[in-house]
Amino acid sequence: MSTIVNDIEVIKANHTKIHDIDFNNLKFGHVFSDHMLECDYKDGKWHTPKVVPYAPISLDPSAKIFHYGQSIFEGMKAYKDEDDNILLFRPLDNFKRLNISAKRLAIPELPEAFFMDGLKTLLKVDSDWIPKKEGSSLYIRPFIFATGKGFHASPADEYKFIISTAPSGAYFAGKVKVLIEEKYSRSANGGVGFAKAGGNYAGQFYPTQLAVKKGYQQVIWTDDNTHEYIEEAGAMNIFVRINDTLITGPTSDRILDGITRKSIIELAKTEGIPVEVRKITVSEVVEAAKNGTLKEMFGAGTAAVISPIAGFGYKNEDFDLPELENTFASSLKKRITDIQTNKAEDPFGWRYKV
Repeated sequence: MSTIVNDIEVIKANHTKIHDIDFNNLKFGHVFSDHMLECDYKDGKWHTPKVVPYAPISLDPSAKIFHYGQSIFEGMKAYKDEDDNILLFRPLDNFKRLNISAKRLAIPELPEAFFMDGLKTLLKVDSDWIPKKEGSSLYIRPFIFATGKGFHASPADEYKFIISTAPSGAYFAGKVKVLIEEKYSRSANGGVGFAKAGGNYAGQFYPTQLAVKKGYQQVIWTDDNTHEYIEEAGAMNIFVRINDTLITGPTSDRILDGITRKSIIELAKTEGIPVEVRKITVSEVVEAAKNGTLKEMFGAGTAAVISPIAGFGYKNEDFDLPELENTFASSLKKRITDIQTNKAEDPFGWRYKV
């Protein structure tokens, strides 16, 4: 059970930047709100968080984040409904996953009250930064990194937890073409693929750049051992629709337990869509594309919610997906976003009012 943190200090910014922002033309993650939450781990414990003006951070050159990569993060969104209520989507799942990542990277786990009460305090202070335009939201980035000093290869003794926010428009525009990866891997058994570790994403950039040079926007990651199984789409979980069955890979050491992924699975079941959580072979997807039974592929994640895939490349051959009028991707995305923004009933208890 979470205890309540009543003494979160709020240090207000002297000036607001909000009047300089065009909320009708927001890029994703480029504009930052006035304040951030900050919390330090020192002397063997997490100290009470405080809300401070958004500002650069000063670190010692020997801070272990620079040398040994102890860094984890989460991605969340806040919305406002027509009555200006501030709404979150499954925030406790984000908190729990942050601590799962922390444990794997030998970072001290964060108290639930520090996360939840700190987040709620920050959102109330910067509530005017939550956009109400359709498709927009306040993107929330909680993260923890090692600030302890030293070049010796060991876990740090000091850490910093920050939540910063960015009013943002849509993450992706339109459908994307992807390349099924045959050489590089996102993660491996026994590794940290299931954690939201910063290094996981750093390792993705180079293979993605190679795919972009070939005319694709993203990479479909395959397993590290045989490259026979489809696992993730870029930085997102992946879903494949063959005929009218929706298929996604099981979570593992290599695959992130996505909150949007879990929501899609539950929503699809309530809508009577057959769902299979199992390994998906590349050959199965290629064969389905050739015989016309491959109807849809899409990525699922917090930022884009659902990102449709227009086609994929594999072994120097391109495959286009059919243009359908009523897709699982569009209907499931609408169901999720309607719940998130309080435009529909929430029978699952996912919506969280601040």
